[in-house]
Amino acid sequence: MAGPTGRGPSLGAALGDLLRSQVTPRHRLFTYNARHWHAQLSQLTGTRRGYQALEDAGLGVTTQTLINWLSDPEYNVRRSYQDIIHTAYENAAIVSADPIPDHVKRGQFEISGIVKTGDDERERGTRRASPLRIDASRGDWSEVERLWMTGDLDDDTFEDHFIDDIIVADIGEGTDGWDFPGAAYAVELR
Repeated sequence: MAGPTGRGPSLGAALGDLLRSQVTPRHRLFTYNARHWHAQLSQLTGTRRGYQALEDAGLGVTTQTLINWLSDPEYNVRRSYQDIIHTAYENAAIVSADPIPDHVKRGQFEISGIVKTGDDERERGTRRASPLRIDASRGDWSEVERLWMTGDLDDDTFEDHFIDDIIVADIGEGTDGWDFPGAAYAVELR
């Protein structure tokens, strides 16, 4: 079963593109851009998600108090309540990442592009050399998953961890580590 192909200027970008095509990353909803506490509260009270965020942040006021606040943007709301509203707003604005699915963590990755280990540098995925095949099930995905879930997995970090935690776990260190100095890579997940 062939998966989508990621293409990018680096192995990390190709891996990142592939992962983002499989699952939703942590991200901020573009509609959450209000700055003032009143606008934030108005938006939060318009959705179930917003009410839940207010409750989770610890806003414990009566319905009448909410009505008073919403009816007058100049209402004198204590700073501590404004902070709770802002916290709830930021929490509602962030959508958690989907977990990395098992078919990715257990998949067979085929990497095409320039691969170097020690003095051996060659173009993989051509008629002369098959793609570099990696059995991802042998790797340790824990750090990649942690960074993914917190929204801190950029392409360069993903490449570093993929080499250290997945490739090395499957086929070893290579002659002198693994390097991907090419201009573009294709990564297939099978």
